[in-house]
Amino acid sequence: MEGFWPIFFLLVVLKIPVFGALWLVWWASRSPEPETAQKDSDGGGPERWRPSPYPRRPNHSPGGPAVARRGAGRLPNGRILKTAR
Repeated sequence: MEGFWPIFFLLVVLKIPVFGALWLVWWASRSPEPETAQKDSDGGGPERWRPSPYPRRPNHSPGGPAVARRGAGRLPNGRILKTAR
């Protein structure tokens, strides 16, 4: 029984990747299937993005545009930047 497992491994187990490689080569080399026309085709591509027919509302905070810019000119730690005049 000493020589059974190496022979079994060579004859059976190593054939699995060989068959997988043969299948992969067959699958890659076959000719592509012809595309069939669909009856409900509306142009073939995905639907394109279209802008909204309604205009966008202004982006104001509840306190108005001045409140929305309250943090402008400040550092992350809260100190005010000195600007050159």
